[in-house]
Amino acid sequence: MARIIYVNGRYQPYAKASIHVEDRGFQFSDGVYEVCFIHNGKIVDLTGHLERLDRSLFELRMAPPMKRPALVHVLNETVRRNHIRNGSAYLQVTRGAARRAFTFPSKDIGSSLICMARPHDERKNNALAAKGICVQTVPDIRWARRDIKSISLLPQMLASQTALDQGCAEALMVDDKGFITEGSHSNAWMVDKDNRLLTRRADNSILRGRTRQAVVATIKKLGLKFEERAFSVDEALAASEVFVTSTTALLMPVIEVDGRQIGAGVPGDTSIKLRRQICESYGMQKNEWPASP
Repeated sequence: MARIIYVNGRYQPYAKASIHVEDRGFQFSDGVYEVCFIHNGKIVDLTGHLERLDRSLFELRMAPPMKRPALVHVLNETVRRNHIRNGSAYLQVTRGAARRAFTFPSKDIGSSLICMARPHDERKNNALAAKGICVQTVPDIRWARRDIKSISLLPQMLASQTALDQGCAEALMVDDKGFITEGSHSNAWMVDKDNRLLTRRADNSILRGRTRQAVVATIKKLGLKFEERAFSVDEALAASEVFVTSTTALLMPVIEVDGRQIGAGVPGDTSIKLRRQICESYGMQKNEWPASP
């Protein structure tokens, strides 16, 4: 089956989809994006993702590509045309195509919009969650507005490749004070020896992850001990549990950081409990949850 991509008003075969050579996303990374989780053919938490998209657009002084109902239709139609049951939807908005200049175009040139959808095997993701992953720490070299979901992802790409080169699934980025900010494509969490959950406060230093927000809500619902503050690499190494959260991985337990075992070296009870709660809230059945290690 040929993949169908939405580009600026047209649904096109993947091989024929293209953007203008002077699109500002291509020239300057002048754009933002969202990735949404698809389960049973439906986009999960779409309103939350579109609200975050609006915030990113506002921060970059960029106009929405279309009104909300129309954008919802385009996303759902892209999912439908690609026959995606379980997978992810990607949308990207740039300032549009204009003569190359660092300043904004002097007139409204119209935003560019790209939407894609692709399948993934939830069984593989769940099997990985049951086993746990290793992560590698790297210096955080990104700009100061990490709360904007910008398409400028070169530092994250380099961090991911560094982790892969070390045989790890994710990189944890560390600021100049030795505190973990977040993963290259995830938010970072730990459980300390007092069973208190810690994650960095959602300010300009990290992205306000939608799965992060879902986990925060679940923690409060379950009445677990919780604190939003920065934690160091040393604290993570001494933690009972470490995990990361993202749209496509949901909640992924971490069993090793920089080659050092975390806790018992298997996904912990808190990580498993929270992942199952997230799966349930997303409409996933018990047989789709990860098995205990």
